[in-house]
Order: sequence, then C-alpha cells, then structure tokens
Amino acid sequence: RHLTVRRAGAVAVLAAASMAGCSPTLHLFEVTLAAQDSATQALGEWCAARGIAQPATIRAMANRDARDAPSPAVRKALGVTADEPVAYRHVRLACGGTVLSDARNWYVPARLTPAMNRTLETTDMPFGKVVMPLGFRRERLEARRGRAAECPAGTVLSHRAVLRLGGGTAISLVVECYTRANLAPVRTAR
Repeated sequence: RHLTVRRAGAVAVLAAASMAGCSPTLHLFEVTLAAQDSATQALGEWCAARGIAQPATIRAMANRDARDAPSPAVRKALGVTADEPVAYRHVRLACGGTVLSDARNWYVPARLTPAMNRTLETTDMPFGKVVMPLGFRRERLEARRGRAAECPAGTVLSHRAVLRLGGGTAISLVVECYTRANLAPVRTAR
C-alpha cells in the first residue's frame, strides 16, 4: 500500500509539472525522486536510466571541514533539545564524475548505531545508504524548482526533508540542491 500511495503521488507530480509547462526531463526527474524515500537510491536509478555513468554508483564526496551549527528550526524539526548533539555533513553526491546533488544534512548521532556514525565520519558512503537498515521514511517539507536560499547557483531543483524512523522519530534534516547535470540528454553506450 505504501508503494502504491507513493507512486500515485509521483503520478500527481508528473501531471502537475506537465500542466505547469516545465521540461519533460525535469518532471521525470521529480517523479523519480518522489518515488523513493532515499534520494541516494533515486539518484542511482536516475544515473542508470540516463546513462550518466557505468556502473551507476552514487558516492558522497564529503567536505570534512564544513561546519554548520543547527538552527533552532533544525533542532525543532529533529525533535532535539538545545544541548543534544547534532552532527552535520555537507556532501556532493556524484555518479561517476558527474555531481548530481549538493546536500546539507543535520543528523542525530544518538539515533544511529555506532557503526553508522563511524561510517559517516570516515567514508564517502551516502547517508541514505548508511542508514538504510533503519527503514526510514522521507517527509518532504519543501520542494521547489530552482534554487532555495541554501543552494548554490545552478540548482534546478531544491528539496528540504526530514528522514523519520517507523515510529516517527526524526533522524535527519536534509537540504538537497540538484544540479543541471540531471537534465543532460540521455547518454547512450558506445
């Protein structure tokens, strides 16, 4: 049932985009993202379907020097007090050599396993892939064509979402800025 509702939502996004006159590629990309709780999984599917790279593996190029203290609004969305630890990770998600997304992620380390926290701190594995065993669901807070305030120039689609566990507990707030590379023509194998 959950998958059927998600696909119905994806179809609604496609119909609305079509009526709004946006490019077919952009609204197909929106449908792909709306069909998954994990942006990493959706980007992997998109990369494969568009022939962006073979294999279509998404990796997170982490900016280990990035720091961004959580605002009161971020803490509220995560359901944490002012003194509870919140970690921050800024990554560029790439398929092959093509950057598809610039993402900022505030997450609650106490709600992840020690192994997950270690992986996030020391590797370029995407957050969604690391926490997949938790069975999270995505609650989209905002989706906008174009650049949101936190996104770099050239962003074609911006999302803000909270990732929640089955009982509703938030584990992460993410701002995703999708690049123009997602709209490139399909590449065919040579």
